[in-house]
Amino acid sequence: MNQAASYTRTAVALHWLTALAIVCAFPLGLYMSDLPLSPRKLQLYSYHKWIGIVVLLLAVVRLLWRGTHRPPPLPAGMPRWQEIAARLMHHGLYLLLLAVPLSGWLRSSALGIQVVWFGLIPLPDLIGVDKQLGQLLKEVHESLTTTLLVLVLIHTAAALQHHFFARDATLVRMLPFLKPKS
Repeated sequence: MNQAASYTRTAVALHWLTALAIVCAFPLGLYMSDLPLSPRKLQLYSYHKWIGIVVLLLAVVRLLWRGTHRPPPLPAGMPRWQEIAARLMHHGLYLLLLAVPLSGWLRSSALGIQVVWFGLIPLPDLIGVDKQLGQLLKEVHESLTTTLLVLVLIHTAAALQHHFFARDATLVRMLPFLKPKS
């Protein structure tokens, strides 16, 4: 497999850092939401917000990187519907990588709770205090998060399908230490 068929090291690193952040944020969000109000719950909410801002920043960097570094072409012989599905999937994932953390940040702003990144950097409120809007944004955030999780699972399943059944280099492009299945 030649270099042109692989993502850049930077793209691969950004992809896996984003995946790691999501793997941390999602279960933390599920766990903390059912806890009774306590200092521990507030601490976990802070961690969740910190990870969310990391996801948002990684998404912005990824979009900038992708805008200046063309991704490798899809494997030759891929059916047209899979090409379209892959493009739609990537657009959906990028959109949600921006929308999920933004909706959480908007919710915090609407509830009058400032996001202080890593406990050091106070981020500006995006909107004014509106408790009713904050409740709506909670539902929006949860719905967007569920949608992101579903797309990540489909994305993962598709990558595994390409590797184990189609036996093409799709997964190898993002996991260069793998060898294409023959």
